[in-house]
Amino acid sequence: MVRQLLLRSTLSLAFLAGLVQAESYQLDKSHSSINFKVSHMVISKTKGEFKDFTTEIEWDAKNLAKSSLNATIQVASINTNDEKRDEHLRNPDFFDVANHPTIAFKSEKIVKKGKGFEAQGSLTMRGVTKKVSIPFVVNGPVKSPWGATVLGFEGTLKVNRQDYGISFSKVLDNGGLAVGNEVEIEIIVEALQAAAK
Repeated sequence: MVRQLLLRSTLSLAFLAGLVQAESYQLDKSHSSINFKVSHMVISKTKGEFKDFTTEIEWDAKNLAKSSLNATIQVASINTNDEKRDEHLRNPDFFDVANHPTIAFKSEKIVKKGKGFEAQGSLTMRGVTKKVSIPFVVNGPVKSPWGATVLGFEGTLKVNRQDYGISFSKVLDNGGLAVGNEVEIEIIVEALQAAAK
């Protein structure tokens, strides 16, 4: 009898534990950024950013199976501090914004990796979807002066633009490309714990 009660109690606790959800966090865009840099003329790097993006964050550091990190970028918001270049990046030579207005990352699994974590999932850009892994660290949580619980996420990713059909570039006289193929992406997100429903 005692054994049955213990078994039932254990199963009940396991069931209740399964009902516990990860916490939802809302993007604080004024303290977040998605930046990139790419080789220019083989001799330097051109930097840029996407100014318009959204995130969906569920986070439970003690149970990563319940955590997820998703992001959607509005490609038209690209900004490299040169409007003529930005317009070229929006056209079919590069991102083809009219037909592919967003870049999206959807996590499928979050795992512990060294002192940080790794988000494994799919990246869709210019209509092409590839599996990627994004190493990242989590800072916090801390309480803001206004009482909100805040987390910071910082991740980096390198992609080959050719893999996503972004192949335009002029060839230099030394055989190099005016625009490099490898793009380094830096993701900095500050997020506030969503109010309980």
